[in-house]
Amino acid sequence: MSGRPCTVRFRIGKAAVPQAKAYVVRILGEWRLGQVSEPAALVTSELVTNAIVHARGIGEYIELGLARRKRALLLEVSDSYSWAQPELRKPGPEETHGRGLLLVDALSEAWGVREREGAGKTVWVRLTL
Repeated sequence: MSGRPCTVRFRIGKAAVPQAKAYVVRILGEWRLGQVSEPAALVTSELVTNAIVHARGIGEYIELGLARRKRALLLEVSDSYSWAQPELRKPGPEETHGRGLLLVDALSEAWGVREREGAGKTVWVRLTL
């Protein structure tokens, strides 16, 4: 099993979501970590979607990073938007968005946000293996 950290860039746009999900599933298959493919793909979808929505017009790319740690998969999505940090919230029943981080929180062992060197932020998620 490899697990060598890897990072890939995707151009900000609708195509980035399925491209990022497919990339995560492929890499996890190569690392023989298929048991976390489904939650990792869902987390990837939510984080990439958030980056696209909030970073549009700020930068051209987002970065997706994967790394295997002892008993966890570390997944990171970085963008150039640094004015507002993602926060876990509980949207009302009539709201049509705002549930992505609830899913991330439910599926992950831990998650957080850190500033990037230069501009932007990285949202990281640790999934238990």
